[in-house]
Amino acid sequence: MIADKQFEKLKSLEILKPEYFNWANDIFEGIHVKETPDANALLWTDGKIVLHFSFLEISQQTNKLLNFLRHKGIQQNNIILTQLSLQPLNWFSLLATIKGGFRMIPAANILGVQDLVYRFEKLMPEVVIADAANAAKMEEAERLSGKEILVKIIAEGEREGWHTLEDIEKEDINAVGAVTKADDSLFLFFTSGTTGMPKVAIHTHLSYPFGHLTTSSWIGLRKEDIHYNISQPGWAKFAWSSFFAPWNVGASIFAFHQTGRFEAKETLKLMEKYKITTFCAPPTVLRMLIQEDLKSYDFDLRECVAAGEPLNPEVIETWKEGTGILIRDGFGQTESTCLVANLPGHAIKFGSMGKPTFLYEIIIADEHGLELPVGEEGNICVKMNTGKPNGIFNDYFENPEKKKEVFKHGLYYTGDKAFQDEDGYIWFVGRDDDVIKSSDYRIGPFEVESVLLEHDAILESAVVGSPHPLKGFEVKAFVILNSNYEAAEALADELFAYSREKLSPYKMPRIIEFVTELPKTISGKIRRMELRVVEAERKAKGIVVDQEHFYVRKS
Repeated sequence: MIADKQFEKLKSLEILKPEYFNWANDIFEGIHVKETPDANALLWTDGKIVLHFSFLEISQQTNKLLNFLRHKGIQQNNIILTQLSLQPLNWFSLLATIKGGFRMIPAANILGVQDLVYRFEKLMPEVVIADAANAAKMEEAERLSGKEILVKIIAEGEREGWHTLEDIEKEDINAVGAVTKADDSLFLFFTSGTTGMPKVAIHTHLSYPFGHLTTSSWIGLRKEDIHYNISQPGWAKFAWSSFFAPWNVGASIFAFHQTGRFEAKETLKLMEKYKITTFCAPPTVLRMLIQEDLKSYDFDLRECVAAGEPLNPEVIETWKEGTGILIRDGFGQTESTCLVANLPGHAIKFGSMGKPTFLYEIIIADEHGLELPVGEEGNICVKMNTGKPNGIFNDYFENPEKKKEVFKHGLYYTGDKAFQDEDGYIWFVGRDDDVIKSSDYRIGPFEVESVLLEHDAILESAVVGSPHPLKGFEVKAFVILNSNYEAAEALADELFAYSREKLSPYKMPRIIEFVTELPKTISGKIRRMELRVVEAERKAKGIVVDQEHFYVRKS
C-alpha cells in the first residue's frame, strides 16, 4: 500500500536534535503567522457566542500576555499554573509559556484545594491563571501552603488581588521570544495517578512540540482541517490534540465551551454546523454519541480517532455504520506522545492499537530488557538509544527511584502490557498493575470489559481482581447500566450467560456489581486500583454490599 511505503520513508528519515528550539518562535510564528497570518487558527463557541482567531490574532494576544508577565517581574524558567475552563485564554497562556521560556503546570478544573496544595508544595508557581470558579480554590491553597503567589490573573470579571484581562489588553502586541534550548524544561505534568500519588513528568521544549508530529500523523491532520478534540484543559490530552497536533500542521482548532452536562445531541449538531473534518474523543464520549441517530446528521468528517482508554469493537462498528467513518485507536501517555497507532490508509486489525509510530522504536520486552517472541505478553517498551529525538519525557521531578524503575536496559518501560503479532500489530492487555492473576492465569481487564460493553444494557464497565482463598483472585465487573435498564438478578444472570458465550471460562466475570459511577483520573481513565482496594477491604472485613446491586455467578 502507498500509505505503508510513505510511512517506511518517514521512519528512515535522519532526524537530528537541534541545540536550541522554541516552538512558538520557530513554528507557530516562524511558519504559520509568517505564511498564513489571516488563516483561522481557533474557532471558539459556547453555543451562543462564536469567536474566530487568526494565527496573527493569536500571536498578538499571546504577546500581550507575555509582555504583561515580564512587566510584573516574571522571568524565564518561572512557573505558571493554569486552572481554566475551555476559554481562549488557555491557548494564549500555553503559547506565552513557550515563547517566554517559562514552565507550566496545567491543572484540571476538577482538582480541589488539597490537589492544588499538593502541587504548590512540590513546585510553587510564581503565576496562577484561573477562571472565577477556580480562583477561590487557588487562594485557599495558597493560604494552606504558606507560600505566596506573585501574580494572579483571572480570566473573567474582577476579583480583589487579581489582575484582569483588561489589564493585559493594554500591553503591546509585539514581543521578542526567549532563547530556549531543546532540552530546557517546559511542561510539568502531574500524572493521572492511576497507581498512587501523582508524579511530575517533565517535558522539554522539544519533546512535546516535536514529539506530537506522531499525533498529527495519527489523526491524519491537514492544513485545511477543522479539528475538534473533546478534552478539558489541564491534562496532557489537551496539549496533544487541542494544541500541538493541529497547529503543528497549521490546521484550525474547534473548541466548544460547554458549561452544563455533556449533551450528545448538542455536540453532534455543532460538529455538523461547523463542518468538523477531524475528530478525537475518549471512548466514554463516543459511547454516548452512538446512542443517537448518527445517520440523521450531515457530517463533513474525514478522520476520527479515540484516545484515553482502549476502544471496544462495538463503538467502532456503530460509528462506522452511522457516519461512514472508521474510528482509529491510538496509544500514548502523559510521559510520551502517540506511541502506537492505527494510521490513516493503513490496514486495521480490529482490537489492535496498531503499529509503532515513526519517531519510536518499540518492542515487547521482559523485565530484563529482552525482546519477547511474537504472541508473548510483556512490557511495552521504547528503545532510547537510537540516536534520534522522540517525544518521551525528560525526567520525573525529584523522583530518582521512579526514573530508575521506568528507564532501564536502554529502554523506557511504559508500565503497560501487550503482545505483538506476526504482522507487527500491538495488542493491549492492560496496565501492569491491572492484570488479574487467577489460578495461574493472567487476565487483561480490557478484553473482559470490551465483551461486556457489547451488551446493550451496559454503558461502562471496569474489571478487577476480587480476592479469592483458592484462586488468588477472581474476575469481578463493576457495571454502569444504560438509562433504560435497571439492576436486577435476571439481568445479572443474562450478563453471566452472555460472558460465557463470548469469553474463555477462566476470563468471564464471577461477580457483577451494578454501580452508578466509576472512580476516574482527571484525564478520564478508570482508577481500577481504587476499585481493587475497595474490594480487598470488603473481603478482609467480610462486608457484603447491597444484594440488589451485587450478584455472584451461581455455577
